[in-house]
Amino acid sequence: MNFKEIKEKLKAPIIWGNLLAVFITIIALFIALICWLDSYTHHGDGIEMPDLYGVNYQKAQSDLEEEGLILVVNDSSYNKALPSGCILTQQPEKGMMVKQGRIVYVTINSLTMPRVAIPDLIDNSSYREAEAKLSALDFKMLPPKLIDGEKDWVYGIQLDGRNLSAGDMVAKESQLVLVIGNGAIGDRDDMGGWGSADSTGAKSSGNGASNDDVDDFLEVFE
Repeated sequence: MNFKEIKEKLKAPIIWGNLLAVFITIIALFIALICWLDSYTHHGDGIEMPDLYGVNYQKAQSDLEEEGLILVVNDSSYNKALPSGCILTQQPEKGMMVKQGRIVYVTINSLTMPRVAIPDLIDNSSYREAEAKLSALDFKMLPPKLIDGEKDWVYGIQLDGRNLSAGDMVAKESQLVLVIGNGAIGDRDDMGGWGSADSTGAKSSGNGASNDDVDDFLEVFE
């Protein structure tokens, strides 16, 4: 078959009709595929994320479920200016367009005040230093309790009359009392407290009798 014969065959209407049919079929299949993908992925459909800040978690969960969204708590924090159980942060953020079935992650306001460890301040710092460190941890400082000892030296930390130790976990904003020395140096008693010393340096006993009184009593008894 020479070139002239091929040229004559290409002029036949049936050839061009078949080529046109193939071309139309390809275009139709492409359009059908695009339409199917749009339907499958819900292209162009979306839900605008509402502002959940300060909204109660239960209410937010109910509202989002009606929109086909899933609410998941992934963290908690504490903001004393907001009620417990409300939402502090969200992801995706407000105003973003999301599709049904999307998981929305939120941080909620803690139901309880966070706890922090008491630092190592007892017998290890001055009153000013200890007060500054505890205030920085959001504790409330009540007037200090004075005992015999080195002036302004910290001998203890109390919460509601209970002695605390370094490392104890205490809720923030708890009211703490620092036990500090008043400048009158004394000796620790058997209970871990401090007693005052008389002018001779002898510590008074629990019933008010001094060591000299005991010696006088022994001499009379003999």
